Amino acid sequence: MLTRYEKFLEKFDKRLDKYFEEQCEYVKCKMGCSYCCEVGEYPFSRLEAEYLMSGYLKLSPELKKQIRDNIKRLKSENPKYYQCPFLINRLCSVYKYRGIVCRTHGLAWYDEDENKIKLPYCVNIGLNYSKVFDRETGEVFIQDPIRERFNINAILRSPEAERYELECGEIRPLLQWF
Repeated sequence: MLTRYEKFLEKFDKRLDKYFEEQCEYVKCKMGCSYCCEVGEYPFSRLEAEYLMSGYLKLSPELKKQIRDNIKRLKSENPKYYQCPFLINRLCSVYKYRGIVCRTHGLAWYDEDENKIKLPYCVNIGLNYSKVFDRETGEVFIQDPIRERFNINAILRSPEAERYELECGEIRPLLQWF
């Protein structure tokens, strides 16, 4: 299953790379920028959690301990929103194995269900898409938003995902998988 999921991700990441390139004038993401990883609840499917853990198992013992300590602390605090336990020194320790929510974050996309453009959180601190966002009115002035739903359900249950016969399982906040 994880091998099929990796093949799906290869194709999905190529599509995302194209979107990031098309939207590059609005995107400020760079290595070490971790605002999207510092406050969230990070929805993960069972399949994504398994894939994430396969990456975790490849880490050094020191890094694993740091992550375990982060998870233990977060579980005892039980916050609704929290810093991702895999974020170490402002970098993702399992980047290759990150979830869909992590891969798509940073892009703006048009949500047909809500009839509005969804923006990444960092627009509020002057980063991605801040040049085309009016904070007072909430209006977004972007000519051609991405017309693909970057919702975990839409992606993992898409016809493309079905071609890989993925069994995604339940979706819940990352911390609930531990």
